Amino acid sequence: MAEHSARHCCLGWDFSTQQVKVVAVDAELNVFYEDSVHFDRDLPEFRTQGGVHVHEDGLTVTSPVLMWVQALDIILEKMKASGFDFSQVLALSGAGQQHGSVYWKAGANQVLTSLTPDLLLREQLQACFSISDSPVWMDSSTTAQCRQLEATVGGAQALSSLTGSRAYERFTGNQIAKIYQKNPEAYSRTERISLVSSFAASLFLGSYSPIDHSDGSGMNLLQIQDKVWSQACLGACAPGLEEKLGQPVPSCSVVGAISSYFVQRYGFPAGCKVVAFTGDNPASLAGMRLEEGDIAVSLGTSDTLFLWLQEPMPALEGHIFCNPVDPQHYMALLCFKNGSLMREKIRDESASRSWSEFSKALRSTELGNGGNLGFYFDVMEITPEIIGRHRFNAENHEVQLWKTAYSALGELSQPFFFFFPSFILAVPKTKILATGGASHNKDILQVLADVFGAPVYVIDTANSACVGSAYRAFHGLAAGTNMPFSEVVKLAPNPRLAATPTPGAFQVYEALLQRYAVLEQRVLTQTRRPSE
Repeated sequence: MAEHSARHCCLGWDFSTQQVKVVAVDAELNVFYEDSVHFDRDLPEFRTQGGVHVHEDGLTVTSPVLMWVQALDIILEKMKASGFDFSQVLALSGAGQQHGSVYWKAGANQVLTSLTPDLLLREQLQACFSISDSPVWMDSSTTAQCRQLEATVGGAQALSSLTGSRAYERFTGNQIAKIYQKNPEAYSRTERISLVSSFAASLFLGSYSPIDHSDGSGMNLLQIQDKVWSQACLGACAPGLEEKLGQPVPSCSVVGAISSYFVQRYGFPAGCKVVAFTGDNPASLAGMRLEEGDIAVSLGTSDTLFLWLQEPMPALEGHIFCNPVDPQHYMALLCFKNGSLMREKIRDESASRSWSEFSKALRSTELGNGGNLGFYFDVMEITPEIIGRHRFNAENHEVQLWKTAYSALGELSQPFFFFFPSFILAVPKTKILATGGASHNKDILQVLADVFGAPVYVIDTANSACVGSAYRAFHGLAAGTNMPFSEVVKLAPNPRLAATPTPGAFQVYEALLQRYAVLEQRVLTQTRRPSE
């Protein structure tokens, strides 16, 4: 590919749940190269489904760490075979699926620092991990450890005020506590614990990379106000944990120059910088170029909402992370499991498996759906902790079926938008940025604009975490000049207006939200397990 040969660029990586992806972005912020390795398809020997192994208990979910290493080998060899000119890469950064953890065996750092360019990474690192299958964000097997952590610091709200979130099963501190309790020998053999993001950065760095503040906020271990590990939380999880984690660093930090392995094997310049990797959601905030007052909604397999905050306001629902591009600010995040798969189920059941019929139904339904409200959760939701389908008419009576075929469709998109805590409604909104598969549906975006009372814009990229990582690499190069991130990315393509709010719609939905909160508590009471 001769067109790549003379373009200075930064690389953005994403070690996500189902694949490893890379983009190359030039100095004018144009994406001119992208590639990926899909775990299930391209690495069938690991026998993953959706990039993971779900264990027999249905709660434990892991991914083979060597699968991630081999995927990096494959994608780099593909880039080399395509003629990609690595000598033009100024810097690189990346993202990893949040909360997942990697356990390096004693002696692994010595292996990292002495890699030979004659062999692939997997051949050299296969004996470097004390835990071969890494716990990932889909794991929900650590309820006991969550309760222990909250009890240690004075309750769920106290932990949230300290670390930005109450205890969640997928958060890394609770996963580490489980490994220490269930497999103390493996824990004692571990010299370093990385997040998926800092693990990936370590591969490029040729030594252990520190955890960054933003991804470190998703561990139930980092004090988000002063950005240091909480000694109380560390002690509650496992002994000697601070030494195994290393000290966290600002997200825009240059953590070092690229390993000589990549210089010799692929032709990277020796001066290529590695900027701290972060989590996929923080990287998406960078990729979508969120500013204060903006709200981003990713409508994918899971639905995720995040926004820029000046001051943290931790609560019992949602998460507060350190901001990945501005060390003085924060980001809020909410994640919902019942996303695109739930929408597709309702489409299949009520709209003849047709998105056009689905959209027709949305357009034909009055604002507010005649006061009908519902909860559609075929899997246990994160917030609120509800499973099942619960429908209520305008008089708040629970009903089994709607009077018209289109009523359920008219409200299908509403549950996602109603779950947002009050702090989101209090944030002045300038615009909504939408991404993910469902953001291609104009009628769903119209509901989004109406509920929030703000215009909705779309970003023309499916790889916001990858692109955001490349942007962050450029920012890392400029960080010594104190240049703000917004200045670094000013040449990037602008988002495109997709929907504007219908006059009067926000007032309708604001009133419905108050009813929705009452009904949510009713359903929670009805469905709560006796042991709770």
